[in-house]
Amino acid sequence: MSILRADKVWPTLRKGGSARMVDKGKARFKVGDSIVAKQFNHSGHIRLPEYVQGCQGIIAADHGMFIFPDRHAERVKEAQRLYSVRFEAAEVWNDLSRRDAVYVDLFESYMNAR
Repeated sequence: MSILRADKVWPTLRKGGSARMVDKGKARFKVGDSIVAKQFNHSGHIRLPEYVQGCQGIIAADHGMFIFPDRHAERVKEAQRLYSVRFEAAEVWNDLSRRDAVYVDLFESYMNAR
C-alpha cells in the first residue's frame, strides 16, 4: 500500500466512496436482540465508545457489512457487520431519572449476546 502524500489527502477525500462491503455472511444478531457491549482495555484504534462499554442494549438495525476500521488502521482489509444499538440513557449514565436513549453504531465483534 502506498503512502498518501499530504497534498493528495483532500482530493482523495472529495472523491468519496463507500466502506460498505459485499454481504456474504450470516448475521450473528437480529433486530430486537439484547446485547452487552464488550469492555476493552487497549491502546490501539477502536470505535467502541467507552461510555457504552459493559452496557446492555437492543439491536435496532442491521446496516450490513463494512470495512472494519480497527483492522483497517493496521492496513488489513477485513469486513464486519455493523449494527445500530439502542442504549437506555439510564443504563449508560447510571441515572434512573433519564428516560432518553442513545443509538450507537457498533461492529459485531464489540458485542456479546445477553
